[in-house]
Amino acid sequence: MRLGVNIDHIATLRQIRRGIEPEPVLAAGIAELAGVDSIVVHLREDRRHIQDRDLEILKKTIKTKLNLEMSCAEEITDIACRIKPDQATLVPEKRQEITTEGGLDVIANREKVERVIKKLKSKGIKVSLFVDPDKKQIEVARLTEADLIELHTGRYAEAKNEEERERYLKELREATEYARRIGLRVVAGHGLNYFNVAPIAKIEGIEELNIGYSIVCRAVLVGLEKAIIEMKALIS
Repeated sequence: MRLGVNIDHIATLRQIRRGIEPEPVLAAGIAELAGVDSIVVHLREDRRHIQDRDLEILKKTIKTKLNLEMSCAEEITDIACRIKPDQATLVPEKRQEITTEGGLDVIANREKVERVIKKLKSKGIKVSLFVDPDKKQIEVARLTEADLIELHTGRYAEAKNEEERERYLKELREATEYARRIGLRVVAGHGLNYFNVAPIAKIEGIEELNIGYSIVCRAVLVGLEKAIIEMKALIS
């Protein structure tokens, strides 16, 4: 199973003081040397962590795959079309949220989503939709001609007890099976950490896990390279 590392929170530390360190681009280089398969960043409309400059330099230096998480906002879409990341992952975005709170409502926003997908794909960018493990959302995601979906694992990660955790794990298994059956590739992420990742990694059909916050937190204590190697060991 592949591992994509989100380096947003390296930039969060820098932006606290509007300084020059830590440098997200350097973190991406360390992550690649540690064996990650892709670098993930979210260029938010309010620029709370990753900045335009970061994205531009990452595009020039990444040796693996650059996965840009983004809203469907026209400004961000135009930037993506100019920078041309290897992949764009469309996510919902609210200014007041601390982190992404759920999957993209593809059903309610289908027309807009399809318009953005068409624009991105015209520039050779593969498109993923970040969705909840809901069959109706997955079916409409397929109809938009997205290349793949990323299943939102937040409910599983935030489960309050073993019963809840098993219920949401089953939900993710069934969503993965359904998506694969109708021809969609599947990756997953959100809220995964060193304690809960193993059962997700065992789901047949999930190709890649995208993990950021827990790896950056671990890196504060043991270093980024070791934190990534430990996570890779858990998902392998």
